Amino acid sequence: MKFKSQKVAYYFFALSMLLFTLQIVYGFIMGFAHMGFDGLHDLVPFNAATATHKNLLVVWLLSGFMGAAYYIIPDESDTELFSVPLALVQFYSFAIVGVVAVIGFHIGWFEGRKFLEIPRPLDYLVAINVIVFLINIVLTIFKGKKHSTTSWVLTAGLIFVALLYLPGMVWFDNHTVDSFFRWWVVHLWVEGVWELVMGGILAYLLIKLTGVDREVIEKWLYVIIGLTFLSGILGTGHHYYFIGVPKYWLIIGGIFSALEPLAFLAMTLFAIKMYNKGNKKHPNKLALYWTLSTAIVAFLGAGLLGLAHTLPGVNLYTHGTLVTAMHGHLAFWGAYASIVLAIISYAMPLMTGRKIFDNNIGHLAFWLSNIGMIAMTAAFAAAGIAQVYLERITGLDFMVSQIEIQPHFFVLILAATLFSTGVALYIVNFIKFGLPNDEALTDGEEFKALQTN
Repeated sequence: MKFKSQKVAYYFFALSMLLFTLQIVYGFIMGFAHMGFDGLHDLVPFNAATATHKNLLVVWLLSGFMGAAYYIIPDESDTELFSVPLALVQFYSFAIVGVVAVIGFHIGWFEGRKFLEIPRPLDYLVAINVIVFLINIVLTIFKGKKHSTTSWVLTAGLIFVALLYLPGMVWFDNHTVDSFFRWWVVHLWVEGVWELVMGGILAYLLIKLTGVDREVIEKWLYVIIGLTFLSGILGTGHHYYFIGVPKYWLIIGGIFSALEPLAFLAMTLFAIKMYNKGNKKHPNKLALYWTLSTAIVAFLGAGLLGLAHTLPGVNLYTHGTLVTAMHGHLAFWGAYASIVLAIISYAMPLMTGRKIFDNNIGHLAFWLSNIGMIAMTAAFAAAGIAQVYLERITGLDFMVSQIEIQPHFFVLILAATLFSTGVALYIVNFIKFGLPNDEALTDGEEFKALQTN
């Protein structure tokens, strides 16, 4: 760690770990409910559980992105953060809004728009919070001694995240128009600007972990950005089924959705190529593993599995089924959860000075969580394909088909247990690092600092 203000990142990383844990708890509640064991229904109705599960995902990832920015931007700009007190105020307000939103879901205070269930008054508080965050980040860059492509790509991604939240705050009486613009937020976040954030963090980690020249890595960043915007923007059309939009959106969405895996393939090849070219044997192997797995699993989950069911002829049957959950779980895990875990794995030993990154607990956490998520994806695939056949082919009633596919959720619970064990071990490692301290400050020679005990 080069600057004292980078310690602010710890607060956001710790919040991410807490919210991630809660998200998994609600995932189990939903899994058992799908099996018919809905004993908590009076306390946590299924609609409250699913809203909480999905929105906790969004909030803990955003908290991780913010923490990554607070760590990376001072380092890349070679200056202290513009204002630590402002960052702390922004952190506590962000956490409070998240807590209020979760409580609101349990008392019926939400909008009922998937992924955007947060009540409208809280939308405005989120917008103000993000503006404060961006002001702090941008002013840090402008006062800095250096201006890197990596920092600007990361910041641009975060700015667009804020701008593309705005369409979801506009009220439309017409359901079709509302659904149309809702996807401007949901799709253009996860298949657009979040990829810029992911690309910026990925580039930073590869620069630090592999020793490849910054110029080479940042040229690859431009390729990834181009492919992301080429495919991601018009690929939004693959969501426009059954909501009354013109048919040409299905054609446009189908064509450009087929191109979306190219961005993730480029990212995968980019990561592996940089790793192979690297001349630095960085001791933090776990950070490197998480970095490489981000690109590889993102290509599998977001790229290949996304393509597998978004083509119009297939999507006609799979839309709104558990096939979507199959794609969504592996995509979010690979593309975004893993990159947050990668930057935490890299930053924690540097903020705390404790060199406990390459241990058995950490390696078990990596393999169990990844294997568990792949097993969960397989269980969702089996359940989803069975659901498509029963509902969309044979015409079986929705609730009857849900009973028929219950055995698949038993397998899902087993896989989720394996996954959760891995995540629990990761959090144990996180706690063992302890709190950041000024004794961990270095002159920027982080690699050498890690090598010396």
